[in-house]
Amino acid sequence: MNLEQAQARAHALRETLNEHNYRYHVLDQPTISDAEYDQLLRELIALEQQFPELVTPDSPTQRVGGKVLPHFDKVEHLSPMLSLGNAFNEEDLREFDERVQKAAGGKPVKYVCELKIDGLAVSLRYEDGRFALGATRGDGTVGEDITQNLKTIRSLPLKLREPVSLEVRGEAYMPRSAFERLNKEREARGEALFANPRNAAAGSLRQLDPKLAAERTLDIFLYGIGQSEGLSFATHTESLNFLTELGFKVNPERRTVNDIDEVLQYIQDWHERRPELAYDIDGIVIKVDDLALREEMGFTAKSPRWAIAYKFPAEEAVTVLEEIELNVGRTGVVTPTALLRPVSLAGTVVKRASLHNEDMIREKGLMLGDHVIVKKAGDIIPEVVAVLTDKRTGDERPFAMPTHCPECGSPLVRLEGEVALRCINPACPAQTREGIIHFVSRGAMNIEGLGEKVVTQLFDQGLVRSVADLYYLRKEDLLRLERMGEKSATNLLKAIEASKANSLERLLFGLGIRFVGAKGAKILAQHYGSMEALLEATEDELIHLEEIGPKMAASVVTYMEKPEVRETIRRLAEAGVNMQYKGPAPVQTAGGATESPFAGKTVVITGTLERMSRNEAAALLESLGANVTGSVSKKTDLLIAGEKAGSKLDKANKLGIAVWDEETFLAHLPE
Repeated sequence: MNLEQAQARAHALRETLNEHNYRYHVLDQPTISDAEYDQLLRELIALEQQFPELVTPDSPTQRVGGKVLPHFDKVEHLSPMLSLGNAFNEEDLREFDERVQKAAGGKPVKYVCELKIDGLAVSLRYEDGRFALGATRGDGTVGEDITQNLKTIRSLPLKLREPVSLEVRGEAYMPRSAFERLNKEREARGEALFANPRNAAAGSLRQLDPKLAAERTLDIFLYGIGQSEGLSFATHTESLNFLTELGFKVNPERRTVNDIDEVLQYIQDWHERRPELAYDIDGIVIKVDDLALREEMGFTAKSPRWAIAYKFPAEEAVTVLEEIELNVGRTGVVTPTALLRPVSLAGTVVKRASLHNEDMIREKGLMLGDHVIVKKAGDIIPEVVAVLTDKRTGDERPFAMPTHCPECGSPLVRLEGEVALRCINPACPAQTREGIIHFVSRGAMNIEGLGEKVVTQLFDQGLVRSVADLYYLRKEDLLRLERMGEKSATNLLKAIEASKANSLERLLFGLGIRFVGAKGAKILAQHYGSMEALLEATEDELIHLEEIGPKMAASVVTYMEKPEVRETIRRLAEAGVNMQYKGPAPVQTAGGATESPFAGKTVVITGTLERMSRNEAAALLESLGANVTGSVSKKTDLLIAGEKAGSKLDKANKLGIAVWDEETFLAHLPE
């Protein structure tokens, strides 16, 4: 292929990829599978590597991979990013409406109601339809240039559908699912947890390494035009519709209403419906729709007179911090937990709240006995917000994190790059106990009836000191435990025996190797096939496996080299625990690509299957190239429905998604 041919093909690929990216991330209506998209992207990457002069700023290949920045440059916004005045109740909103009505001189006034996304306000600049610059709000006049990080947001267009020049405003945010996944990963690495999705989004966009920002799976909604060339609109609604036509993602839940009573009804509706959203909102933004009236009303020094933000009332309560409890996790991380005087909050009684790490305690200035404000972050996780220092009596006591492990007495260390204190004693009883609890959990060896309380009893009585000991328990051992009768002991031994047949990936995940999650364990088990082969794996071999990075590779090798680990594996094998991968191998064509009707498809399983468990069906589908998820959405390609399928089946039928029964599913499986 010569340069001219390559140029034509690269242009066609960019246009195709940008269109599919828009359909997937903005419209939520994908028309090709992920595998097909990836194939087109790989072709474009290869062309640009062969002909570097073909690389353009709006190429889909430029979303990830910018160089690490030494710092963020300052950038001045073309028009100021002013903050909004706040309303906290109906009275505040009606006063705002009175001011607007007075300015309107008796003419009817329409308002646009928009969800107030709890994220980070950003300004985006496009020149001739191409994304040129993105910045944080900063002080409203000058922000920080975060262009490279914003490029990693898949729903943000790098090229518009028309060659217009304009500055637009939006809110970058982290979906709740991405936030939960990020915190789980950080917890496994012993890093500080983000308190909420907003902080996570802000921290992600201020990463100096764009690759790290790309891993955070951010999204964005656009909500207005700051400045434009040659564009004119009569209403805000028109401008939002135009942004949609350009290819921007604009929140579909916005509503244009006729009066303040409809505004109040919209607020009430979304106050109740907040849990339905995949992202956090902290209020509603109300704007005058008529742009001419906006011009007439103008601005104060800090905010526009034609808009206001209604803030949802925070679910907060005041209680007393009675004590701080320290817990040692299976990776050795010492986590402080606030023990609170019981208080009712958002419909539940709260007694505990995570303090994350020593730095948080110090920053908040917490003392034992303090009156503190507690809220539920995202209406779910109890969080200590602030200390009421004016309520101090002098009886409060300072708290200091220990220098030694509260369980084994070993010195605590803070590893380079980590916030958390960690016990690195491999014989620490707390780590061993927590490791056993993880080993028997549903995602690992799934030993029913062997929960945290039973494991703790077994450990405290010296009956179990490693995961291998579980497989040498006798009925008389179990009968020594509290509330363990003959029948319960028999059932537990049966569950332990049944777990011996698990496939290798469950065992690997259960062993709790640092950085190895369920997916990593599956990749290792599927590639090596047996524990024996994995024990001989080298770091260099592991690094070359897809999705196994240097940290995971080094961790696996270090773990497997430990004499105590090899002894545990020997005892497990001797007890009859399976050491082989029993799942299906990926179906491969001669070219190496997955060939099955499920490749690249998003599949949901619901109801009860007769021939296999849902977990087994999910593992089988994943090995055939499917992406198995837990909920039905517009992105779902197929629902497999067993007996007693419920709401997921109803939703799939409503959305027109293909539904197969178990027999149809089995008929499509390869021999």
